[in-house]
Amino acid sequence: MHRAVMPQIGTAQAWRDAARQFLAAGIRPEDILWGDANTAPDLFGTDAPLRPNGQVSVPRSFVSMASSVVWHGDPERFARLYTFLWRLKDAPHLMTDRGDRDLSRLRQMEKNVHRCQHKMKAFVRFREIGEADAPRRSFAAWFEPTYHTVEPTADFFVRRFSDMDWRILTPDVSAVFENGKLSFHEGQEKPHLPEDASEQLWITYFQNIFNPARLMVKAMQSEMPKKYWKNMPEAAFIPRMIADAPARARAMAQAAPSLPPARMAQVQAQLAAHHSAWDGPSDALPAAIAACTRCPLHCTATQAVVGEGPMDADLMIVGEQPGDQEDLSGRPFVGPAGQLFDQIAVQAGLDRSRAYVTNAVKHFKFTPRGKKRIHQRPNTSEIDHCRWWLDAEVAQVKPKLILGMGATAAEGLTGRRDAILARRGKVEEAPDGTPVLLTLHPSYLLRLPDRAAKADATAQFRADLETAVRMLA
Repeated sequence: MHRAVMPQIGTAQAWRDAARQFLAAGIRPEDILWGDANTAPDLFGTDAPLRPNGQVSVPRSFVSMASSVVWHGDPERFARLYTFLWRLKDAPHLMTDRGDRDLSRLRQMEKNVHRCQHKMKAFVRFREIGEADAPRRSFAAWFEPTYHTVEPTADFFVRRFSDMDWRILTPDVSAVFENGKLSFHEGQEKPHLPEDASEQLWITYFQNIFNPARLMVKAMQSEMPKKYWKNMPEAAFIPRMIADAPARARAMAQAAPSLPPARMAQVQAQLAAHHSAWDGPSDALPAAIAACTRCPLHCTATQAVVGEGPMDADLMIVGEQPGDQEDLSGRPFVGPAGQLFDQIAVQAGLDRSRAYVTNAVKHFKFTPRGKKRIHQRPNTSEIDHCRWWLDAEVAQVKPKLILGMGATAAEGLTGRRDAILARRGKVEEAPDGTPVLLTLHPSYLLRLPDRAAKADATAQFRADLETAVRMLA
């Protein structure tokens, strides 16, 4: 039975050297007694020299993990590492096997050590111990880590406080940095450290950055466990700060300014721009729409196409946007889609002259292609901007029923443009509660290449117009 006693200082390198020799000599895990300075001697242990059988290759990921795990407090950590290493030499893929229980346990130990190192970096509190006229300032701190993390964490303090002398004293191992040289020594009992004038400044700062309105005690204790409080000067004030938090939060709320910040005026103006608030007389609405510059579509269109029909109509018909002919003439539904609508409306018994006809978007959106202007579907932003005018038209006409034709009209009236084929023939509601009967757009019928599909869609469209007639009868 081989014995391997790891020193308190330099543990990581000592374990690597011992494990490499055991592995090279083919020593099985069950034939090794691992221990540290606190392990009692074993009668069957031996320090006999080993005979290596060859070179040892270990994955870098394991070396990195082992370099942390050796600082854990588990007395079985050395044996666990070597047992896994023994398995790893024949199955290197184990380092990526998340289901392996041994690896899972080692990863958890690694995580615990990293967390302990993080707490050490955050909660070590130095006090000045040097003479005022010394060439280098000198500080000392007392800390009680959960694991053996002084040695692997000391480099952090060297980098951060390289221009001064310091020492971190713990019950386990102490780190001393003097004249630019780092050394480690055995642990000691808690010493008496002098008062530090800068502590009061730190405590004042700590109390002032505390926000009572955001107090979450459990979350705070998770990040700052109580076991560290006794060595942190500011921690003595935490119970009182917690107790006073409700009263301080109420005082903060009462002292808050009653006026909104200046930027809110801009936010409110932008919000109002997306809600229809036009309330002018009905005879002024066409002129207001014609002068619209709310979105970029007005830059390329010939003109805005306003709705037409009786302002007291029971039925409002809403299409998508003007087409090429509507843009040139200034009237809605006069192009091929409008002519098809008129034909089917006559078959369904719908009198267009008694309905108010308009579009969800008032300007023609297109892409030039040679001498032609190819229709482009309006996007959500353009529909939202034009909803200002659509809402104004609905508010003035006050129809009993709105017939929404196509996805753009559906989005302008209900806020949704999806699944128009599944929604057609059904009655939904506009934001003000007006019933909205959704149907297909006549241009959709014109685009269908299949004769049977076109006939079927036309029949559905006609049926929806007949439904509108019956609802108003």
